[in-house]
Amino acid sequence: MSQYRSLFGLTGLTYVVVAFLGRIPLAMSQLGVMLLVADDTGSYGAGGACAGALAVANAVAAPWWGNRADRFGQRPVVLIQSLAAATGLLVVLALVPTDLAWGWVAVAATVAGFFLPQVGPLARVRWRPVAERAGAPSKLVDTAFSYEGAADEAAFVLGPALVGVLALLGPSVALFVAAAMLAVFGTWFALHETARITFQAPEDEGTSTARLLTPALQVLCLAQLAIGSVFGSVQNGTSVLATAAGQPGLTGLFHALLGIGSVIAGLSLTVLPARWSLPARLRWFALAFVLLALPLLLVDSLAQLAPVLLVLGLSVAPYMITTFTLGERVTAPSRTGAAMTLLAGATGLGYAVGAAVAGRLADHGGHTPAFAVTICAGALMLLTAWLGGPVLQRGQRPRTLVDAD
Repeated sequence: MSQYRSLFGLTGLTYVVVAFLGRIPLAMSQLGVMLLVADDTGSYGAGGACAGALAVANAVAAPWWGNRADRFGQRPVVLIQSLAAATGLLVVLALVPTDLAWGWVAVAATVAGFFLPQVGPLARVRWRPVAERAGAPSKLVDTAFSYEGAADEAAFVLGPALVGVLALLGPSVALFVAAAMLAVFGTWFALHETARITFQAPEDEGTSTARLLTPALQVLCLAQLAIGSVFGSVQNGTSVLATAAGQPGLTGLFHALLGIGSVIAGLSLTVLPARWSLPARLRWFALAFVLLALPLLLVDSLAQLAPVLLVLGLSVAPYMITTFTLGERVTAPSRTGAAMTLLAGATGLGYAVGAAVAGRLADHGGHTPAFAVTICAGALMLLTAWLGGPVLQRGQRPRTLVDAD
């Protein structure tokens, strides 16, 4: 805990809270749009299509916005994103009750998704410059990445849960709250002093044109695509089980169990020895995931699923934290924003792929084929980590902060 106290002391607790709340709207928007459209049209297909349009647009646009943040600074970029995305969500709310075809809602959701800021990845970018300015040890940056991974998982749990609670007041309430939170906390995050500290105008053209898609970052994008497929397939399989049990509303709650285990494990990563290299960690975390995921093929009820998801989550955050930490290590400082958002975009695309494939298989065979997609995604995680290990080891930059040891 002392490491986290030192970390939060660099920015103040207010920033930590703002950065956390600023990422909640992204976690709320997809499910909020799906429930709103499905309630109005009576079609989960229409709701899923609108939510998918938002998710894909966000995944594709994320690295483009990351590039803009690297070039012009996070302050103007995130400010534009926050206000435009909040407006886009309000447009979705305005269009749904009209007589227009739901396809127009999908267009509005696409626009909102295009602008939605990836606060989590951008918050990661801020820690190293903040720590360097304070003369903090290098291990504190590793602590920051552990915290950010846990914060992302907590948002992943809280966002859908908040949608479920607010939906009791009406299907439009959750999306309105997401828009309001984005306008307030997204703007606050954009204008915070840490955004100014993070941005340093390139001294020459070479620093602004440093290569982004290095072999190492390509390996990490594939790793995040695989873990994204896990999220999509697990959510689908859980939904099938919950619906069969007559409790479809429990899907979000059970899916959140995956995030709870992740938060616990993510916050505990600071105790790992520095001599255990990041590529080696990625390999063993991937292996742990595959082994812990195998029981998914045996579950046949929600009661059996709950402990499996809770334990499986213990391997998810460590894996993701390691990929994002490596992403920062293998990327030139002038391109870190683009790298972080590219990894986040790969995760979103993986989610869409996993959900689509698992959904198609579930239509024919139920929850077990959907969970089989999770196992296959885990196999891809393991293969990527082990075969890409040498590339990741060679691709890391020397660390510039004071060694904590």
